[in-house]
Amino acid sequence: MRYLSTETLVFCTQDVRSYPPQDYAAFLDYAFVASDEIPANKEQVESWFKNNVGPLNTREKNLDPALVTAEKAAKVVKVMQDGSGEFKTINDAIKSVPTGNTKRVILYIGAGNYKEKIKIEKNKPFITLYGEPKNMPNLTFGGTAQQYGTVDSATLIVESDYFVAANVIISNSAPKPDGKRPGAQASALRISGDKATFYNCKIYGFQDTVCDDQNKHFFKDCLIQGTVDYIFGSGKSLYLKTELNTVADTGITVIVAQARKSKDEDSAYVFVHCDLTGSGSGTYLARAWFTHPKVLFAYSTMGNNINKEGWNNNNHPERDK
Repeated sequence: MRYLSTETLVFCTQDVRSYPPQDYAAFLDYAFVASDEIPANKEQVESWFKNNVGPLNTREKNLDPALVTAEKAAKVVKVMQDGSGEFKTINDAIKSVPTGNTKRVILYIGAGNYKEKIKIEKNKPFITLYGEPKNMPNLTFGGTAQQYGTVDSATLIVESDYFVAANVIISNSAPKPDGKRPGAQASALRISGDKATFYNCKIYGFQDTVCDDQNKHFFKDCLIQGTVDYIFGSGKSLYLKTELNTVADTGITVIVAQARKSKDEDSAYVFVHCDLTGSGSGTYLARAWFTHPKVLFAYSTMGNNINKEGWNNNNHPERDK
């Protein structure tokens, strides 16, 4: 089975979770996946992935020349709260990246809680946030929709292209909405740039955890947690081997609110070999937030918390089609 189109996987990176930062630059490159299909057998996914993501020098002719140049000139910048790196905060490290950046900049982030609201502007592409798999840094902030608006409440906002995150926790520390406080929804991540990838990341929130805003994105081996519409937006994204954990709530719980507005709009969310876990009961896979949502779950495991109806028409019966 093929999902969306082959271009969905054009930007998949080498799985770099286990590489030390000094070796990371050599492996942080982008794959061109031709017409290979994601296997139905979950045990075959890793070998399929490795077979389709080879060294940069084997695929240069198929890639954006600017990307090839950026990866060949990659450098590592350390962010350490104890002062042993070039910077103590992630924001200071990002400020050091020049406007119109043309080189891959890997921000190696030491362990700890980084209480920062972070935004990577569109004019700073090729940035990577990289943590240690066994000691992942936690990027956290308590912004809410009342303060910033929903999409700008996110702890991490990425508007630039070719962004990568590996082994990091992204969380919003605002309390769970209680239905009484206006604007209590709070995002952890907004990803708006094109060709972004997330490996082994844990993303925590309640309502509106991930704003998968627009353009193409790839998530692999991640955990995303929330209550209502905790993956939402108009992205064209593939989620592979990712856990979607729904936190029990007194009201309705929904995993996805996809914002496609017409049959001609090129956006969709595809979940392959994902584990749908959580507490409570009656969680909907997705609701018809707008008129033409496109959401696909394939080869995925669903817990007892999932509503047997699967989908919710958002009180618009005409959207059942």
